[in-house]
Formats: sequence, structure tokens, C-alpha cells
Amino acid sequence: MKNTRILPFALLALFALLPVLAAAQASEFRLPRYEKVKLKNGLTVYLMEQHEVPLVYVTAVFPAGAVHDGNQAGLAFLTAEALTFGTKKFTKDQIEEQVDFLGASLNAYATTEAAYVASSFAAADADVMLPLLEQVITAPGFDAREVTKRRARLLAELKQAKEKPREVIGAYFAKFLYNDHPYGNPVMGTPEAAAALQAADVQRFYAAHYHPEEAALAVVGDFDMRKMRGKIRKLFGDWQSPGPEAVAAAATSNRDASMPSQRKVLLINKPDATETTFQIGGLGIARNNEDYVAVQVVNTILGGRFTSWLNDELRVNAGLTYGAGSSFNAHRQAGSFAISTFTQTATTGQAVDLALKVYYRLLNEGPDAATLASAKNYIKGQFPPRYETSGQLATLLAEMFLYNFDESFINTFNQKVDALSPERVKEVTRKYFPRENLVFVLIGKADEIRDTVKQYGEITEKQIKEEGF
Repeated sequence: MKNTRILPFALLALFALLPVLAAAQASEFRLPRYEKVKLKNGLTVYLMEQHEVPLVYVTAVFPAGAVHDGNQAGLAFLTAEALTFGTKKFTKDQIEEQVDFLGASLNAYATTEAAYVASSFAAADADVMLPLLEQVITAPGFDAREVTKRRARLLAELKQAKEKPREVIGAYFAKFLYNDHPYGNPVMGTPEAAAALQAADVQRFYAAHYHPEEAALAVVGDFDMRKMRGKIRKLFGDWQSPGPEAVAAAATSNRDASMPSQRKVLLINKPDATETTFQIGGLGIARNNEDYVAVQVVNTILGGRFTSWLNDELRVNAGLTYGAGSSFNAHRQAGSFAISTFTQTATTGQAVDLALKVYYRLLNEGPDAATLASAKNYIKGQFPPRYETSGQLATLLAEMFLYNFDESFINTFNQKVDALSPERVKEVTRKYFPRENLVFVLIGKADEIRDTVKQYGEITEKQIKEEGF
């Protein structure tokens, strides 16, 4: 029988794009009011009412990402996904049927540093979906058959990914940059490591890293704050850590990531490649860095928008690529910076040289006043839409917990952007954009580009089909 509830919910989801439109249109965007409480078991809870549409979004975050994989690459990723493979009360099929019937959503995933459980549903269905979420988070069953099936699909996905260099170059770059630091761990793992993962490994990882005192739950949407607080306390208040005897996994390394002592090049040979995909960069910043906003503005000029210097020079003016950009990937302790693009095999050297020329133009000269003003206006215009929906706000609250920053990131954003002068830009680029000992990672036909790229540093070569990254 066709579910008639799905269409109305889908329409509501479309209207969810407007929950803080009034704030977004204001000259100074501010984070809506929220409440932060800590339950007796240590679980941090964020509650934010948004009554524009009758929807509720929940995001739970745990410090259970790939940095904890150790020698079992992909374990955090598989554990996060396996949270939805059934619980002590519900089978995987029952969970999926309930979510589909309500027109809701439920998914779990891992990143480098964290694992997330995210759900959205109609406010009227909170008393059904919240207990379901409680089971997924606190009482996963980790059905061995389901874990085995997902592992098989994961193996196929990992093998297929290496056929698409743009999908895997980020993993190669992180591993080459961070070396043996946990930030270099590939989130999805490797085929070789994933093939050995078992349900028992998933259970141990969960016991070691999913604890209420280290987790946060963000609830945003159409509800009464007092009533929702009571529901969360009732559902999650009795959740306890498994005890120290169950915590067997090693903690994340706290040592600092360090830049290479010289320029270095990783050349990954893909014999059938017709183009070269490459990244150039080095260490960046932590997410809670006080200059995070300033760095984003400067990067907007370099490669953070379609009209950036990199895209203008490499795509529009030189016709070497269909797209070029740059980005900072910020973690809790450190981060990375990378210029990314692709080009035909024959123009590899030309594209790398031009990317470097543009980059050093930023470092040595910086933007003029008009270019800086344009970037500032652009990023201020793009900022509010990132936090318009209740789902985006729930994710923001979870990330505030994970990365240890507060609402001042939102509430002082425009002031920080406006305060960025050309002189301050030079200070930011000098302090945070790597200049020396850059890391180069290229995927392409090695025999045709080896002599070209050896000028950039000492070369390490790999075959794209070989184990790991």
C-alpha cells in the first residue's frame, strides 16, 4: 500500500530551507538561542527550538573516527554504519521499515575524528523516532550477517574507488603528508584491512569509543524545550559507559603533526590514465584556531570560489583544466591545506607550475583592496545559508562540541571578516599558508610525467593497484 505520509513530509523538508531566513537577511547573522545541559551520565545535550516547520533534526557525535583505527583501517567507518544494522529491540529491517513509513531519515557515518548519527522526522513522530534513536545509539546489536554483507560491499567500493583518482587523491595526500600520524588514516580503510574486519572487532570498537561522557546530542526543531529536555533525560539518562575493562583500543596520538623537512613528491602510477590529478600543500590549522575566519576569507581569493585566482588562471585563462581550487581541512589538533586540480597528461608540468605561480603570488604580493573587498562580500553572503536549516544547525552544535568552539564563531563572523585588511591578509598568509617544503601528490601515467615532476622534490612512487595509500 502506498505510503501517503511521505509526500507531505517531503514538502515540509523543502520548506525547512527557510527556518532562520529572517536572521540570514539581517545585517548581522547570529546563532539562534539554544540550551546546553549535561546529564548525570556525562552526555552533553544541545536543544534549540525552531518552529518554522514541524520537523525535528537530531545529530549525535562521538570521538570515534578513523584516528582510532590503529592497524585495522576502516574499523571506525564500519562500526558507525553498523549502528543501524539492528539493536537489542529492533532488527535492521524493522528500523528501515519504521523510518520509511514515517518518511523520516536515519543514517550513521564516520569521519577522520568522529562518528555521527543523524536523523530527521516530523515533530508529531518524535515519540516514535526518539526511542528508535536511543536504541541505535546505546544498544546496537551488530548483527554478524549484516556486518559481513556491508564488509563485502565496502571491499568492492574501495577497489572501484581507485579507478577514479579524484575520489582517492585526498586519502593519498593525507597519508603522505601526515605519514604515521593518525590523521593520515584513510576513513573508509583499505581493501586489505577491511577484508579482515569482523563483527567482534566492531563490538570492541563501540565499547571503547562510544561513551556518554565523551558524546553530545544536538536536537533542533519544532518542540517545547522543557518537554524535549525531559524526553532526552528519560531516554538517555541511564546510558552508561561499559566500564574500564571494556576499553581496550589505544587512544589517539596527541603528538603534533609536523611538516616534512624538505619538498617531497608522491607519484602514483595509473597506467591507463589520460590525465594527471594532483594536490599540492602542507599543514594547515586546527578547527578552533582564532584566525579560522580570516583564513577562510584569504582562501576564498586563492581557490575557494569559482572566480578564485586558481580557477581563473588554470581554467579560464590557460584552459588547462575544468576546475581548480584550494581548501583547508581542519581537525581538532591540526589540519591540512591543499591546492587541487587535474589536467591532461601532456600539460602536467604546465599546470603544476601555474598553480605554484598563483600560490606564490598570494604569499608574496597578496590581493589588492578591490579583490579583498569582493571576497569579503562573497563570504559574508555565503555564510548565513550554511546554517539556515534545522539540520545544519544541529550539525553546527555537534561540531561546536567536537572542535571546542562556541557561538562567537557565528556571532562575530561579520566583524572578523570586516576587520580583515590587506596588511592583516599578509600576516595570515605568512602564518598559516605553508610556503616551504610543500608536498606534491600526483596520480597519472608515471612513465610520461616522471621526468617532469622530479623537479618538485624527491620522488616516491607507488602503483595505484598496490595495497593501501
